[in-house]
Amino acid sequence: MSPAARRLLLAGAARRRCLSTDAEASASASSQLPRGKRWDAVVIGGGHNGLVAAAYLARTGRSVAVLERRGILGGAAVSESDLVPGFRFSRCSYLLSLLRPAILRDLELERHGLKLLPRSPSSFTPCLDGRYLLLGPDADLNHSEISKFSKKDALAYPRYEEQLEKFCKLMDFVIDSAPPEIRQEFHASMVDRMKDRVDKSAFWGSLLRHAIQQGQKNMVEFFDLLVSPASKILNYWFESEVLKATLATDAVIGAMAGVNTPGSGYVLLHHVMGETGGQRGVWAYVQGGMGSVSSAISKAALEAGVQIVTNAEVSQVMVNETTGKVEGVALADGTEVHSPIVLSNATPYKTFVDLVPANVLPEDFLCAIKTADYSSATTKINVAVDRLPQFHCCKDINPEGGPEHMGTIHIGSESMEEIDLAYREAAGGVSSKRPVIEMTIPSVLDKTISPPGQHVINLFVQYTPYKLSEGSWQDSNVRKSFAERCFSLIDEYAPGFRSSVVGYDMLTPPDLEREFGLTGGNIFHGAMGLDSLFLMRPAKGWSDYRTPVKGLYLCGSGAHPGGGVMGAPGRNAVSVVLEDLKAK
Repeated sequence: MSPAARRLLLAGAARRRCLSTDAEASASASSQLPRGKRWDAVVIGGGHNGLVAAAYLARTGRSVAVLERRGILGGAAVSESDLVPGFRFSRCSYLLSLLRPAILRDLELERHGLKLLPRSPSSFTPCLDGRYLLLGPDADLNHSEISKFSKKDALAYPRYEEQLEKFCKLMDFVIDSAPPEIRQEFHASMVDRMKDRVDKSAFWGSLLRHAIQQGQKNMVEFFDLLVSPASKILNYWFESEVLKATLATDAVIGAMAGVNTPGSGYVLLHHVMGETGGQRGVWAYVQGGMGSVSSAISKAALEAGVQIVTNAEVSQVMVNETTGKVEGVALADGTEVHSPIVLSNATPYKTFVDLVPANVLPEDFLCAIKTADYSSATTKINVAVDRLPQFHCCKDINPEGGPEHMGTIHIGSESMEEIDLAYREAAGGVSSKRPVIEMTIPSVLDKTISPPGQHVINLFVQYTPYKLSEGSWQDSNVRKSFAERCFSLIDEYAPGFRSSVVGYDMLTPPDLEREFGLTGGNIFHGAMGLDSLFLMRPAKGWSDYRTPVKGLYLCGSGAHPGGGVMGAPGRNAVSVVLEDLKAK
């Protein structure tokens, strides 16, 4: 049978098995699973990383089941239509760039319906004094725009981006590799232990070669970026407050951290780390919303033979107390799903504190998981509006959308001092009086998510502490007051915005935890500080996706290389699983 014919045959079978990724599944979990079947692998959670892991495993001919708690797939990469009639929201994540190119190719996601909508310009910062800053992939535009604030900065900006892109070439290797964890496995043979050490040595050798290619000066600059506050890096390169503040938002997004927090400089790499269509640093909207990413991956998984079950909440990982090996999972409805391999796409805290029996885990490991930083200061407000916001700093009225509407609109980010003040307020338990808002309007490019002439607006807002020093996020008045504070701030830049709001959906840190299983509301499954990356993620000694429970692996954002819609944790985890299976 030809590869094309096989794909058609598998696609037909997939359609027959497929549960809609956008509709609630009415059948119980037990009725969707073959009775008594023993699976080669089970994946906890149908987020994008879990689906990636399932697809890659199934492509090796193994039987794989994905168990998703909600009635809809995607985890935080999800589109939902029932919140404001006629509008389709990307409820959590809202832009794509970090998804690994190898995953796009291997799983043929474009064939499965993924369509990216690149943005140009990609950034717009309005100022209350009537000026504005546009940035994007067009070098001439960048030079012209930055020159309005500083001719010196306009000359420095291309060099800044060039340096970050050099660092990203080094990061690509690290992101796409399992960390070289070395543990003393006493049950392993001497041959296996020697082979393991050779494999780890190969990693460090490859990393050294990449570092040598960077050159000594660049490596010193790279380590400076890793450990420094974003403010130090940006103050070194630039003098314009508006440019520095615009770039600084990349360093603090999604984190309970400020521009002066050591290590925040590393996240500046996200400015250029990803790509769209082979072009570095270009972020894209996804047609149909971010749920289309998960939908495409799920179609690839189904085509490979994966069984996907929604409304299937895992209540416990089953572990044989005698052997210490995983035996499968138990669902909330009492169903037992048996498998010698379980991959968890849940957060480390959810996995090891809530699902794995405490008596089978080493005390120091469990302590490290419990005391890790899961703090969040992020609130997502999805807004339906009856017209586009018109910014007073732009002379032309663009009812259909102008360059200022295409990319990320930075509100309340005219200086790093503003960002730092907002952070310090939240650190004291108070939601920021003038929040830092990243506004995007995907419906300018994607006409499938809103009625004609109306629009979907994403507001990614910082800073909002998980626990308020006064009041509670459960109080509807507190929630309404904060939403109106955000709308009023936008009104200062785009008069009339508040009156254009048709409806909205608001997710505070406790909402993100409750609805999406994000411990502490942290969108990255845990902080992305230097003490929580690479060999330290999720805990010292356990960075290679393996866990103290034999047969249980982490495959979500709580594992290396961390958060963002990139799929790397899922893909890397499978490489480790296959390595262990081969060893057996």
